[in-house]
Amino acid sequence: MDAIVKEASGKMDKSILSYKEHLARLRSGRANPAMLNGIMCDYYGDKMDIMALSSVSIPEPRQLLVKPYSREDVKTIAAAIASANLGVNPQVEADCIRIIIPPLTEDIRRGIAKEAKALSEDAKVSIRNIRRDYMDLVKEDDTMSDDYKVRVKADMEEETSKHLVQVESILSEKTKEIMTI
Repeated sequence: MDAIVKEASGKMDKSILSYKEHLARLRSGRANPAMLNGIMCDYYGDKMDIMALSSVSIPEPRQLLVKPYSREDVKTIAAAIASANLGVNPQVEADCIRIIIPPLTEDIRRGIAKEAKALSEDAKVSIRNIRRDYMDLVKEDDTMSDDYKVRVKADMEEETSKHLVQVESILSEKTKEIMTI
């Protein structure tokens, strides 16, 4: 495989990794600490990620327990979780925050599955954009022979297809997880 194709494949891998991170944030009926990734709260005037300010555990399958490292941060973390629009209501206890994940109805499950599908489409577009960008570079390069360009194009199409199939398989697994009661 050519260096250009390897570089493009690496970027496509990063797109898939980003896609997996976004999928992990979706609710699936079970408690998942990844739901809290990316939620920022006020920490002495700065915005900090909740995961950096606390530890998260799963005491029960439908419950998250967030224990801030500092007791003073309990209320600000609870407020950030409440305002994050996750569909959960954090309950503040003495030195921790308990988040009970409500059971998902069929309509909510379908809505979350639609979100997952939209995320997969975004990932596919990202992968196709990477392919297009690298193919444009190959077309514009006059130092490459036509045979070499054809070979690179074929390799690029093969890599793109592999990554698109990978996105589809990840989506089908997540959809099955979301729709399972």
